[in-house]
Amino acid sequence: MAGDKLQQDVEKGGMREATSTEEGAVAGESFEYGDGMYAKLQRIAGKLHVEQRGIERVPEDERDDTSLLNVGTMWLSANMVISSFAIGLLAQKLFFLGFTDAILTCLFFNLLGILPVCYFSTFGPRFGLRQMVLSRFWFGWHGVKLIALFNVLACLGWSSVNCIVGAQLIHAVNNDVPGFAGILIIAFCTLGVCFFGYRVVHAYEFWSWIPTFIVFLIILGTFAHSGAFVNIPMGAGTSEMGSVLSFGSVIYGFATGWTSYAADYTVYQPKNQSRWKVFLAVWIGLVVPLLFTEFLGIAVMTATTINDGDNRYMLGYKASGTGGLLAAVLFPPLGGFGKFCLVVLALSIVANNCPNIYSVALTMQVLGHWTQRVPRFIWTALGTCVYIAIAIPGYTHFEAVLENFMNFIGYWLAIYEGIAFSDHFIYKRSMTAYNVEIYDQPSKLPPSIAAIFAFCCGIAGMITGMSQVWYVGPIALHAGEAPFGGDVGFELGFAFAFVSYTVARHFELRYFGR
Repeated sequence: MAGDKLQQDVEKGGMREATSTEEGAVAGESFEYGDGMYAKLQRIAGKLHVEQRGIERVPEDERDDTSLLNVGTMWLSANMVISSFAIGLLAQKLFFLGFTDAILTCLFFNLLGILPVCYFSTFGPRFGLRQMVLSRFWFGWHGVKLIALFNVLACLGWSSVNCIVGAQLIHAVNNDVPGFAGILIIAFCTLGVCFFGYRVVHAYEFWSWIPTFIVFLIILGTFAHSGAFVNIPMGAGTSEMGSVLSFGSVIYGFATGWTSYAADYTVYQPKNQSRWKVFLAVWIGLVVPLLFTEFLGIAVMTATTINDGDNRYMLGYKASGTGGLLAAVLFPPLGGFGKFCLVVLALSIVANNCPNIYSVALTMQVLGHWTQRVPRFIWTALGTCVYIAIAIPGYTHFEAVLENFMNFIGYWLAIYEGIAFSDHFIYKRSMTAYNVEIYDQPSKLPPSIAAIFAFCCGIAGMITGMSQVWYVGPIALHAGEAPFGGDVGFELGFAFAFVSYTVARHFELRYFGR
C-alpha cells in the first residue's frame, strides 16, 4: 500500500520517490525526483540550500541535530523580545494589580502555560513528525484541518500584531520612518531567516537572544537607578480575584501559544535523545525569558502611577505605548544610545515571528494533498505577504480590533490541549501506542467525530468563562467583580474538552475501532 502511494506521488509531480527503511519516512534526496513543477522548484531550493522537507516524516538517519542548546535557545530567543515585555505592562494598565500579586500571577500561570510546549516537544525526536501532523493521531485526518485553520489564524495574526509593535518602536526612534516601512523591514528580515528552513531558524535563534538580553539589562539598570519604581500594594476581595484570573489568562495564553508548533523544532533530534533532556531544555528556554521580561515590564509600568503632573513615564506611555514608555526610561539618561537600544528591541520581533512564519507553512500543508505538493518555502513567502497585508492597514486603522481578536482565538489552545492530553494519557497511555506509520493514511486514523464534538464542547465552556471587553460569560461574572468578572475561559475550555472527549472517544473506539 505504501509503495503504491509513493508511486502515485511520483506520477503527480515527483514529490517523493523513495523512503528509508522506516515505513512512511521520506528520504531527503527524494524531493528532487520527477519532472513536475514541484520537483523543479525543489531542485532550485536544493541548490540554494533551502530546506526542502515539509510535513513528511524525517527518517532516523537524517535526524542529526544532537544539540540540546539548539532546542533551548530556540525558545530563549523567541521570548526574549519586546512582545513579552509588553505583556507585563498589562498587569497595571488593564487589571490594576499591585506589584507582588502581579509577579506571583505571572510566575504561576507561566509555569502552567509552558508545560504543554515542553511535553509535546519531546514527540518530535521520537516520531520525526511535525506538531500538526502529530495532531492527526488525536483529531483524525479531517478534524485536524479545523485545528490547522485556527493555527494559521494564530500564526498570521500574531505576526501582524508583533510587526505593528516593532514598527511603532522604530517610529518612536525616528519619526521620519513611516509605520509601513517598519513593518516591511521586520517582515523581510523574518522571511530571510524562515525561507531557508529549520537549520537557519535554529542558527539565528541560537544567537539572537544575546543583544536583546543586554538591552533588557540596560533597561533594568537604568530604571533601577532612576528610583521611579513604585511598590504598588496588593488588592483584596472579589475584584482582586477577577483581576488575577484575567491577567493570568493573558499570561497563560502567551506562554502556551507555542504548543501548536512544539514538535516542529525537534524533529531533527535523534530518536534516542532523552525525553527528559528535551523537556528540560525547552522548559529553561521558555521560563527564563518569559519571567525576566514580564517581571521587568511589571516593574517599569509601576512608574506610571506616580502622582505627578509631569510624569514622563505616563506621558510617554500615553503618547506611544510600549515604545513611549521605554523611551522615557532610556532617552533622558542615555540619549542617542537609548535610541539604538530601542532599535535592537524592535528587531527582536524577528526572533518572535520566526516560529510563526516557519510553522504556518507546515500547517498549510496539513490542509490537503494539494497544499502538501506546494513546497514549504513557497508557503513561507505567501504567509509573509498575507500578514504584511494585514499589518499595514492595522497600524493606523484597526490595531485594537486585531489584538482583541487575537486574544479571543488564543483560547483555542486550551481546548486543543484538553483533547490531546485526554487521548494521550487515557487512551494511548504511552509513546509505544502510536502507530506512527499511519500518519498519512486517513482510513486508519481516528474518524474525528469525538474530537470535533469535544472541540465544540470546549468552545461552549470557553464562552461561559471568557471575559473580554466586548463580552463577559455568565460564569466569568461570578469569578470577579461586575461588570467584567474574572476570565476563566481557558480553564473551562480545557475542562469541557477533556471530559467530553474522554467520554466520546470511548464510544467512537467501540463503533469504529480506530
